[in-house]
Amino acid sequence: MSKHILHTAASRKHFNHGWLNTCHTFSFAEYYDPERISFGTLRVLNDDIVAAGEGFGMHPHANMEVISFPLEGNLEHRDSLGNVHVIQNGEVQTISAGTGIRHSECNQSSDEQVKFLQIWVLPDKKGYEPRYDTCKLDTDKKHNQWQQVISPTPDDDGAWIHQQAWFNISKMDKNMVLPYEIKKAGNGVYAFVIEGEFEVDGQRLNRRDGLGITETDKIEIKALKDNAEILLMEVPMMQATDM
Repeated sequence: MSKHILHTAASRKHFNHGWLNTCHTFSFAEYYDPERISFGTLRVLNDDIVAAGEGFGMHPHANMEVISFPLEGNLEHRDSLGNVHVIQNGEVQTISAGTGIRHSECNQSSDEQVKFLQIWVLPDKKGYEPRYDTCKLDTDKKHNQWQQVISPTPDDDGAWIHQQAWFNISKMDKNMVLPYEIKKAGNGVYAFVIEGEFEVDGQRLNRRDGLGITETDKIEIKALKDNAEILLMEVPMMQATDM
């Protein structure tokens, strides 16, 4: 029988810094909970809202796969490799920090906020050459089916990272049911509801709830509302540590 770890939306740690309104699923920055360090190699899942004209100044990362999913608005990325790009809903951004990279993420709008998911995954080893990439997604391909957005393979659909991890997203009609099969034995899958309501592996989930599932090779997802959107993050379950 599969094992579940439920993180309701309300159980996340909330901070409102004025320029940044954020909810942390796992320990991050000044938030520390020894029971919520990570889900396997899924180390960070932050639900961020950046105010107009504000953003994260230039800061460093190393030995981490950093993934950004814009949900609303335009987010400008700049980094020490010379990349400048504005990402928006329908794109996914990946940074393999490796031996070290500095970057900033800013909301260039004067009157609209930016909403995005900031996700960190531990790489399969340290010391990779830093890399930045973006991928434009065909949002029609996520309707009532799984659209792969992250994998370990550069030639596969979506973006790629240095880890045996697969991310899939779907926007589903009410009562639509989709199975999901674990791609690598021993991996777990973390389901995060972006919008709407679902039943995931028999567990009811509401907007922004998360559910970690382990010790299974297949799960079933049922949408309980129209236009319900969910992100599945399949990751290795090795012990994660702060990096």
